[in-house]
Amino acid sequence: MPTPYDVPPSILIERLAKYLKDNVDAVRPPEWALYVKTGSHAERAPQDPDWWYTRCASLLRKVYINGPIGVEHLRSEYGGRKDRGTRREHARKGGGAIIRKALQQLERAGLIETIKGRGRVITSEGRKLLDSLSSDIKKELERVNPALSKY
Repeated sequence: MPTPYDVPPSILIERLAKYLKDNVDAVRPPEWALYVKTGSHAERAPQDPDWWYTRCASLLRKVYINGPIGVEHLRSEYGGRKDRGTRREHARKGGGAIIRKALQQLERAGLIETIKGRGRVITSEGRKLLDSLSSDIKKELERVNPALSKY
């Protein structure tokens, strides 16, 4: 059975974001999500109105791949380079409140859970969701390119 390791991340995250938006009531952007930047390295708020669902989908995939994983490690993953004008650029971490709130929503939805002192891991329900989406994506990619069926 194909897993998220076997399909392109961009396609999986796009499908998962659409699924979370349409089917999971626990995942909803907070009121402040329209105005907030994603970190101190960003100059503006995201242009995509559904960026919250994309971030939640990306977090769910990262917890599947790297779990158990904590908020600080995820902040580093979602950080970037801070433009400081004529001075050299420096790395900055991503916003912690965004990651924390998204993880809490995914926990309420039953897709991830917390292991005390270690971080967050994916539940069997979350694993089942990601595996089924990966399987569908792999079948579609095999229809387009039959040579992929050997992998």
